[in-house]
Amino acid sequence: KQWYQRRVAITAGGSNVFANFDQQQIQEFKEAFTIIDQDRDGFISDKDLKDMWASLGIVQDDKFCKDMMTASPGQINFTAFLPFMGEKLQDTDAEDVVHNPFACF
Repeated sequence: KQWYQRRVAITAGGSNVFANFDQQQIQEFKEAFTIIDQDRDGFISDKDLKDMWASLGIVQDDKFCKDMMTASPGQINFTAFLPFMGEKLQDTDAEDVVHNPFACF
């Protein structure tokens, strides 16, 4: 049973956070979230970001990763990650933006 195939309404702020994405987009965002959530605790932290960058061979300092975290008003779980990414990708070709960074995997 896969999580994205269930028709469970998960809400944030009173609206369905999955409504703006098709199932393939949700799956791709879930894969991206899993790559970023290095410690697999269900939340993205500044340490996860630093570890993710390191896994790509890029050394980032703590300040850079903490600054990235300030873009979110609170903890980032997958339900918070979806609308956050939707806002960031609003004026872009989301398919290219999601596929291109992960093409090296």
